Amino acid sequence: METARDIDVKPLTGSIGAAIRGADLGTLDDDAFAVIHRAFLDHCMLTFPGQHIDDAGLLAFAQRWGDVMMTPMLTYLDGYPGILRVFNRGKAATPTEYWHPDSAYLEKPPAISILAARELPATGGDTMFCNQYLAYESLSEGLKAYLQGVRGKFTGAIMARRTGHEGEVPYNYHPIVRTHPETGRKALYISHPDTVPSFENMTDAESRPLLDYLYACGPQPDRSYRHIWQPGDVVMWDNRCTMHYAVHDFGEANRFMHRVTIAGDRPV
Repeated sequence: METARDIDVKPLTGSIGAAIRGADLGTLDDDAFAVIHRAFLDHCMLTFPGQHIDDAGLLAFAQRWGDVMMTPMLTYLDGYPGILRVFNRGKAATPTEYWHPDSAYLEKPPAISILAARELPATGGDTMFCNQYLAYESLSEGLKAYLQGVRGKFTGAIMARRTGHEGEVPYNYHPIVRTHPETGRKALYISHPDTVPSFENMTDAESRPLLDYLYACGPQPDRSYRHIWQPGDVVMWDNRCTMHYAVHDFGEANRFMHRVTIAGDRPV
């Protein structure tokens, strides 16, 4: 069984991410898990190289973080409720090639996402992450004050379009500045223009200039990390304080990932 003394935490950049080594995710004791939990809150996303974890182990590790959730419009693995098989839909149909937190259109969006590599292309297929605490902290004091209490309309438009969903597109209003329930820090909560079309009680045209500005604040070079996937990798990120972008630059090659998401609270 892995203990806290076995775990090495190495930052990936000066702003976001850490690599965790010396931890077998299937045999962590409580003290070892506490070290990983602290690192996750400190660094917003973690990589676990060379895990080669099976689906039962992936689900068990995920359950240590909270309740595993299933997102509407998606289909999960038989026998492993909560594990989503992510595969190559082709560049035109991929639903994740843009900066976003996962499923922000839900009333209670997922807090955490965990992704395990199953089959990778020879090259390409990286995932990028950015720190939304720093995005918020980059704003002027005047804009921070203006945004307090302002909510945006978060919709499932991209997911609905790319999964063939019929009927009303789901949406919810969430604060553009949210407070992390565990760290107490404020983060900019934003997503792609198609999925955040407006502020509450404002038109799309009135909202768009400021929403575009806020959207661009996160994915700056000094606030970002690009993960080059290797066989056996497990990567997890905090949707409450990050955005991510799955790069589709690998043509028709196979790229299979298994993803689990952990239920979150309504953003405040």
